[in-house]
Amino acid sequence: MNRDTLLSTDRLTKTFGALTACDGISIRLGEGEIVALLGENGAGKSTLVKMLFGALQPDSGGIAWKGENVALTEPRLARRLGIGMVHQHFSLFEAFTVAENIALVLGEEKMSGLAARARTLSEDYGLPLDPGALVADLSVGERQRIEIVRCLLQNPTLVIMDEPTSVLTPQEADRLFVTLRKLKAEGRTVLYISHKLEEVRALCDRAVVMRAGRVVAEVDPKAETAASLAAAMVGGEVPAVSQRAAPAADAPVALAINHLDHPSDRPFGVSLADVSLTVLAGEVVGIAGMAGNGQGELFECLSGEVALRGDAGEVSILGTVAAPLGVDARRRLGAAFVPEERLGHATAPSLDLTDNIILARHQRRDRTVGPLGLLHKGAARRAMRRIVEAMDVRGAADDPPARALSGGNLQKYVVGRELDWSPRLLVINQPTWGVDAGAAANIRQAILDLAASGAGVLVISQDLDELFLLADRIAVISEGRLSTPAPVASLTREAVGLLMGGAEGHHHAA
Repeated sequence: MNRDTLLSTDRLTKTFGALTACDGISIRLGEGEIVALLGENGAGKSTLVKMLFGALQPDSGGIAWKGENVALTEPRLARRLGIGMVHQHFSLFEAFTVAENIALVLGEEKMSGLAARARTLSEDYGLPLDPGALVADLSVGERQRIEIVRCLLQNPTLVIMDEPTSVLTPQEADRLFVTLRKLKAEGRTVLYISHKLEEVRALCDRAVVMRAGRVVAEVDPKAETAASLAAAMVGGEVPAVSQRAAPAADAPVALAINHLDHPSDRPFGVSLADVSLTVLAGEVVGIAGMAGNGQGELFECLSGEVALRGDAGEVSILGTVAAPLGVDARRRLGAAFVPEERLGHATAPSLDLTDNIILARHQRRDRTVGPLGLLHKGAARRAMRRIVEAMDVRGAADDPPARALSGGNLQKYVVGRELDWSPRLLVINQPTWGVDAGAAANIRQAILDLAASGAGVLVISQDLDELFLLADRIAVISEGRLSTPAPVASLTREAVGLLMGGAEGHHHAA
């Protein structure tokens, strides 16, 4: 069905130095349709939507709104036209209420009237919110509702959504799809960015595929498979992840956590309560959960980034009591750690990739650092090149600073850096967060290959599809408590999603 054109671009181009992020992009969005924007990390999707929202200006080319050329020099002008955007990373103040966070963007002073409007709109669209609730007390799903309601209160004709289901339970994602179909029925247009290809097939009318800054295809996603969509994105077939045999029941224990209690010292942190878990050598154990339920605190307790009290419980790594040990000592035992935040936590943004290897290995007895602390830059550089090749890290040929890589490529590099020295235990938090299908397959295969070599792996992830693909057993963390891990074969996504949403059923894990 032909729809009247709402927005179109004509040869939109944007460069950053020698990189052409968007190269002559011409697309058309019709009224009342849901259009997917697909592409690998670094394909140019974010640059394109930032230009559509006025956050970036093109070097050449134009944007037309309802047939009229427009200059979107700032987001305020885009919002005034009727363009709204729900960003992947929330911009909310935890110490403020829902209504106060909405008012910060809308600039409205009469809080009572705004609160009433927000409550009515949230109910109309099936996104229930309490305007007086403190953001710090809300789940991630509820926080995303704030972002969506805040956008809809501006009465947009075009809504741009960037990875909207990456932080939602299956049940919350289903509710979001109902809302998006309601927007479409009202004649509004949705531009939908997602790496979850099955939901694109179920939801979207069209899919525009970008690769290396160009539009390379426009398809009907319902006529495609997830595999064919992924192939269009990467320019070739994405290899299926090959599984490995389950570990023996009498395999040695790689990680043991017994009755771990850890009070959070952050203003809005989550305290861990009586967490127990074992990971065998050769086993992958997954921890599911919505963001902000204690995953970060658990990771810090396992990596040694925080000091545990004497009565906090027990943590053993590869048979050694690890509770009193710091990060460096735990690495020397044979453990590797990949935190959720790749830029700033896993890497120093301004240092090149070679120096980021030295930072991660300076306490290990390998060839990058000598016994007297002398740096072996040549060995570190060779390791850097080995990792770049093994993990297909693009944009790293000249050893750039970490911040110069796209998010997906930096994630591949961080994972590859930890796997390069063959650890016997890997604890990894959100391994493929915001990563495209090809990069995700690469990272997941590397994790399974490590487990096949006999290492124990603990994967913390909000992506249920990922956990069902990787894990032998899955536990759910909610409000700092851990459910009993269960074999994947005995679980359904719906059951895990209910536990992630806070349903009863948590008891001590073993």
